[in-house]
Amino acid sequence: MQGRTVLVTRARHQAGRLSEELRERGAEVIEIPAIEIVPPKSYEPLDAALRNLSQYRWLILTSANAVEALRGRTAAAGIDAAAFAGVEIAAVGSATARALEELGLRVAVTPEEYVAESLVEALGERTRGQRVLLARAAVARDAIPDALRAGGAAVDVADAYRTVIPEDSVTAIRTIFAAGGRAPDAVTFTSSSTVTNFGSLLREAGVVAPAGMRAVSIGPVTSRTLREQGWEAAAEADPHDLGGLVEAVIRAVKDV
Repeated sequence: MQGRTVLVTRARHQAGRLSEELRERGAEVIEIPAIEIVPPKSYEPLDAALRNLSQYRWLILTSANAVEALRGRTAAAGIDAAAFAGVEIAAVGSATARALEELGLRVAVTPEEYVAESLVEALGERTRGQRVLLARAAVARDAIPDALRAGGAAVDVADAYRTVIPEDSVTAIRTIFAAGGRAPDAVTFTSSSTVTNFGSLLREAGVVAPAGMRAVSIGPVTSRTLREQGWEAAAEADPHDLGGLVEAVIRAVKDV
């Protein structure tokens, strides 16, 4: 990817690994986070659930950000790994599973694909008649709770974090796209939130994404959000993780 410029929209504290791998492949990387991870409006629902873990048979976490919130709330409440002994844990994505294992928690189910529907399929009938705690972003698709409830599970959803638009990213976007210089060859999106927030950044900055800049998506849900925004992904990661995303960027810009 020598001579190619890639815009990374991932949250600042998570962009490092992706940016590093892209640079190792020869790309010039510009980091302008489209999302910032902040606490939910209240931790009380999550805290209450964690204080009563024994009532749950399953705990589902949808991202490493949710795991980080779990780490902080259990530490604040003095809850250790032993409290999870009777709880089966499911994680959406390998990064989420690794983060849980770093907490000393064993992951029972990780779907093959980094999408909610794949997790529901992997769980199968195991949650029928069981109580489930789902820790996730404050605004998220209801594919997991809806499907599990339809399958006979009792699901409690607790907000673990929110995603907001970083204020300084508006200025950065305006500087990059309004300067009249060469635009990035590709822009990466690691979630639907990065897609929708990137669109908001452009509108707030009063600029339009250059026609030649190619969108690269981490998976089908993110690609669908791109289409809803009128932007077809030039390439989609497979597998749906950061390694797959790097390879997708390479495919997207090879003929630029």
